[in-house]
Amino acid sequence: MYEKLIHHIVADCKELFNADVQPIVSRPDEQFGDYACNVAMQLAKELGQNPREIAAALREKLQVVDGVKHVEIAGPGFINIFVEDEVLVGDASNISPYQHHEGKEVLVEFGNFNPLKTVHLGHLYQTVVYSAIARLFERSGATVHTISYHGDVGMHIAKAIWAIGEEVGWKPQDLKALEDGEESDVSMRNMKTIFGSYYAKGNEAYDADSSAAESIREVNRHIYDRDNQAVNDIHALCVKRSMQYFDTIYDELGVSFEKHYMESETAPIGTEVVKKNIGNVFEESDGAIIYKGEKDDLHTRVFLNSEGLPTYEAKDLGLIELKRRDYPGADKSVIITGNEQQQYFKVMLAALKHIHPEEAAKTEHMTHGLLSLTTGKMSSRTGNVFGAQSLMDATRAAVSKAFVDSEVQRDIYLAALKYTFLKSRIGGDIVFDVQESVSLEGNSGPYIQYAYARARSILRKKAASEDEITGLEADERSLVRKISEYEEVLEKATKERLPHHICTYLYELAQKFNAFYEKNRVLEHEREAQRLGIVHFYAEVLKDGLETLGIPAPEKM
Repeated sequence: MYEKLIHHIVADCKELFNADVQPIVSRPDEQFGDYACNVAMQLAKELGQNPREIAAALREKLQVVDGVKHVEIAGPGFINIFVEDEVLVGDASNISPYQHHEGKEVLVEFGNFNPLKTVHLGHLYQTVVYSAIARLFERSGATVHTISYHGDVGMHIAKAIWAIGEEVGWKPQDLKALEDGEESDVSMRNMKTIFGSYYAKGNEAYDADSSAAESIREVNRHIYDRDNQAVNDIHALCVKRSMQYFDTIYDELGVSFEKHYMESETAPIGTEVVKKNIGNVFEESDGAIIYKGEKDDLHTRVFLNSEGLPTYEAKDLGLIELKRRDYPGADKSVIITGNEQQQYFKVMLAALKHIHPEEAAKTEHMTHGLLSLTTGKMSSRTGNVFGAQSLMDATRAAVSKAFVDSEVQRDIYLAALKYTFLKSRIGGDIVFDVQESVSLEGNSGPYIQYAYARARSILRKKAASEDEITGLEADERSLVRKISEYEEVLEKATKERLPHHICTYLYELAQKFNAFYEKNRVLEHEREAQRLGIVHFYAEVLKDGLETLGIPAPEKM
């Protein structure tokens, strides 16, 4: 009914007032109707008319729309629309996907873990939240390509490689800690400790010892130029082991990627892009190649440093060239980073506008806030990091303790971890409380799973009939009305790229059902058939919502 009302309001405004509008149709409190629209007040200034008179004219049109029960005008010109019970039942029973992106091709880049460094909490958050956004695009009809981008070159890599090389006398064959147990999960999990410690050693030496710093810079040049076999071999093995470790995390989260890109691939391509555009986009400054962002009300950034090596900016231009090659038909490219990279990306995209304006136009940069724990912050410079694996292990342990006899502990663990990230609005900072994440009280993933399992338990006792649901009682109508909002929530979450709308809705829906169930018997009641049908609609929406978020919906807890 939502789309139908929007269609009629648009057509009626054109017919009555020759006005093109994009009406906002919302869900008011039940006492004010099933739908509300303030289009009359939007048009009042443009038409120079009283908004209530505009609303009255629209009311006459909307009153005769099939499925509309009656229309009221409230306040300065709000249009409140009440629909027939059958309309709500129909919407509640039909989980139809929002098809705004049908036929579109979308790239979503996330999960950009850095080789030879510990996977930190921000990486984990980004992977969970933006894999949900990728599913929202898929849910809306798009062909989605999930890709990741990994920094396998740069000073952070050089510092770790130098520390490893110094330890083994630059003999790659002596790297037993990295070679042994290649397929072992335990060995894989040790990678976070091994690489984190080497990076910390290299970073400490770089800051404290000028000769070590020069050696590390030399290693960095070798990595880019690929002109030293020992460095090449150590680098290749470390990157390989890092990616194997990353795969264990991706697999645990149920996330997959179509393609992994490496900075070592993008660096030479980006370097050539910058060099080709010196004079018209970039310029020389003290031996470096820069983009003067001031002309775009931004700031100047270096794209090639004084040693001729590409910075992150140039590498990103190289990545865009690879995306253009591999996905020439892409309509949109979504990139996700932390808030701290917002200004950086503004400059990079400003430079891109001068090189490939069509690529800049279809690139959407999203940012997220910081993630911390109730136990405190983390540090990557010292190697003392409470990283992604630590949080995953702590959450898994909390689930094992809280759900000792459950046969679906893995499902509950994924719900606890993912839902805690997903329920907060993207952009703000998040504090992760492990105990709160596994609680069956409050807005948590396990709570929503339990709500679904409880509904399935009712339906196992007696299956819902396929008889038409008619003559809704007040409490039944209120619950059905809430269920019928799901399609609109999906649309809002997709348009705004904000999965937390789904979490908020599922939590409110579960609370609505609990209130209904406390006052209204379902089984062994004269309206058992109708109420079982409503429970069925409710369960299906909970399941679809959880799975859209990438969270399992177990039949039993």
